[in-house]
Amino acid sequence: MHKVAGKVFLIVTDDPDEQIITVKSEPERARAHVHAHTSITSGRYLDKRHWITLGPGPGITKRLITDAVEDSYDLVAEQLPRRDRPGPLVSTPSAPTGV
Repeated sequence: MHKVAGKVFLIVTDDPDEQIITVKSEPERARAHVHAHTSITSGRYLDKRHWITLGPGPGITKRLITDAVEDSYDLVAEQLPRRDRPGPLVSTPSAPTGV
């Protein structure tokens, strides 16, 4: 799990046979991603409207993963009290190999 000021914004699976990440997403964007990519699903074990799970598959690019992680970080950081908000995410955690 990756956190910003104690709040989760990224979950990376530890299972090498199931290389997925789960990120927070705005509901409309989440629905668009789920409809556009067969390997993006509603977040596992989380609020299905606000989290999405990305796995390897057609159309899943490093840019898509980077954008999803950065958007998730920004969403979580924006919900923090101003005094606790960090700056923008400078470098994203590495995506699982093959995603």
